[in-house]
Amino acid sequence: MVSNAWSLFGVVLIVLATFAIGIWGSRSAHTTSDFTAARKLVREERNAAAISGEFLSAASFLGVAGLVLKEGVDALWYPIGFAAGYLALMLFVAAPMRRSGAYTLPDFAEARLDSLRLRWLCTVLVVVIGLLYLVPQLQVAGLTLAAIVGFPYQVGVLAVAVMVLTCVATGALRAVTLVQAFQYWVELFAITVPAFALFLVFLGGDRQPGLDQPLPPVFQRDTMVRIDTDVRLRVTAPVWLTEGGDTVYLQPGEYSMREGTELRFPAGAAVPVVVDAEPDNASWLRPGNDGISGLLETYSVLVATFLGTMGLPHVLARFYTNPSGTGARRTTFYVLAMLGAFYLFPTIFGLLSRLFVPQLLVTGEADAAVLLLPHAMLGNWVGGLLAAITAAGAFAAFLSTSSGLVISVAGVLSSRDALGGWTLDFRLLAVLACLVPALLALPTENYDVTRSVGLAFAMSASTFCPVLVLGIWWRGLTAAGAACGMVVGGSLVLVAVVVTHVAGDAGTWWATLAGQPALVTVPIAFAVTYVVSLATKARVPAGVGRVMLRLHAPDRLGFLDTRLSASAPEQRPTRGRHERRT
Repeated sequence: MVSNAWSLFGVVLIVLATFAIGIWGSRSAHTTSDFTAARKLVREERNAAAISGEFLSAASFLGVAGLVLKEGVDALWYPIGFAAGYLALMLFVAAPMRRSGAYTLPDFAEARLDSLRLRWLCTVLVVVIGLLYLVPQLQVAGLTLAAIVGFPYQVGVLAVAVMVLTCVATGALRAVTLVQAFQYWVELFAITVPAFALFLVFLGGDRQPGLDQPLPPVFQRDTMVRIDTDVRLRVTAPVWLTEGGDTVYLQPGEYSMREGTELRFPAGAAVPVVVDAEPDNASWLRPGNDGISGLLETYSVLVATFLGTMGLPHVLARFYTNPSGTGARRTTFYVLAMLGAFYLFPTIFGLLSRLFVPQLLVTGEADAAVLLLPHAMLGNWVGGLLAAITAAGAFAAFLSTSSGLVISVAGVLSSRDALGGWTLDFRLLAVLACLVPALLALPTENYDVTRSVGLAFAMSASTFCPVLVLGIWWRGLTAAGAACGMVVGGSLVLVAVVVTHVAGDAGTWWATLAGQPALVTVPIAFAVTYVVSLATKARVPAGVGRVMLRLHAPDRLGFLDTRLSASAPEQRPTRGRHERRT
C-alpha cells in the first residue's frame, strides 16, 4: 500500500482534535467521580453518542466492509447483531443495572451475591475480555497507520498505543465523554459522506459487470499486487499473470503464495481469492452457500453479538453516568437509532470494493477496503480528500473504543479488593491496561478484525450474560452458580480457540462451532449457572429481597442505594423518600 499525504493529514487532524477536547474537558475533573463517572450529569443524547462512539470500533468501521467484500451478504449478520445487542441491553439490563448503583461488573456481582471471591473472578474476566477486544483494535490501527505513512507494523501499533494513553491520561471520563460523543459524529460523517460520493460516482461512471453473475470478480485495469503475508489462493477461472518477470498460467485450483511475492494482473483477468472468501459473484450475493455449517455460524454469530454486548465492560460502565434507570433505558434507545444509521453504509463500501479494489481478495487485507476505495475510484484530489475523511474516521474509531476499554479495565483494577488490598494510581493502571495488549499485538498481524472482536463477544456472552440476566431477574441465583457458569462458559470459549488454532478450518460443522462457539457455550453457561444455583439454594444471599426491590422499583420511589459497593466511585447522594443514608 502506498503512503498518502491526504490520509496522514486526516489522521493528524483527528488526533489533535481528540487531545484538544480531552484537555479542555478535563479542566473540571477534580475528584474520583469525575474520572470514573462524570458526576452522573451526562444528558441521555450526549451519553448515547458517547456510547455509540465507544462501541463503533475497528470491527465496525473497517471490518464490516471487509467481511462484505469477502463473504457477501452472509457478513451482514455481524452489524445486525452488533446493533441488536443494544435491544437486549435495553430490555433486560440497562435500567436495573443503573439502579443497582454498581459502576463495574465486579461491583454488581459482589453486591448482588455477597461474595468477594466472585468479585475477583469477575475482575479477571473483565481483564481477559478487555484484552481480547483491545488486541485486534491495536493490530488494525497499527496496520492502518503503516498503510498510510509507510511505517513498519510494529511502529504503528506502538504509536497508536501512545496516542490512546495520552488521550486517557490527559482527561477524565467527563472529558472522554465529550471526546467519544465527538468521535461518533466524526465516524458517522466519515462513513456517510464518502459512501454517498462514491456511490454517485459509480452510478455516473461506465457500466460495470453485474455482481449477480456466476463469475469471479475481475481487475478493471492492469494491477500489481504485493503479498505482505503468506496466503493460500483459490483460482476458479484460468488466469495469466506475471510473477517476478515471468509469465505464469494458473489453472483452477489452490495455490500457496509466499510473503513478498509480487503478482501483476492484466486488465480483465479473473481475481484469485483467499480460501475463506467467496470465489464468484453469484455465491457472494446469495446467502447460505455453506449449508449446515453456514447456518450454524450465522446463529452462533447472532447469539454472541446479541447477548455479548451486555457483558462488555466498557459499555456497562457508561450507563453509570446516567442519573437514573429511566435515563439509562432512554440512552439505550438513542444508541439503537445511532448505530442503525451508521451500519447502513459499510455495506456500500463492501459492495463497491468488490468491483474496484479486488486486489484485496488476493492479499487477504480486506479490512483496508474503506481506506483504499476512494483512491481506486477517484485518482484525483477528490479521492485524496475522501481518503483523508475515511482515515480520520478510522482513527476516531480506534481511539474511542481503545480509550473506553483502557478506562474500564483500569477502573476495575483500581479497586482495593481487586489487588488484594493494594491501591494503585489510576493512570498507572491505565498504562498497564494499554501496554499489555500492545505487546500482545506486536508479534502477529490479524487482518480479520471483525472475527477477532467476535471472540470477545463470545467470551462476554458465555460469562457475564448469564450472571446479569439471572442476577437481575431471578432471586434464586447463588454465588456458586454464577462462578461455575462463568468458569465453564469461559473455559469452553478458550478451548474452542485452541481447537480452531490447531485444527484450522476443516469445513465441518464442528470446526464451524469451534470458530464461532457461542451457540454452544452460552446455553451451557446458562444451564450450569441455573443447575448449580438450584443445588446450592440454601446459600441464596439473605438480603436478596432488598436488592431485587432496588433493581426493579421505579426511579420515582427513590430506592437507589448509593452505598451498594465500597469500590463504587464517590458520588453525591440522590434524593428520594426511601433512600438509605449514612
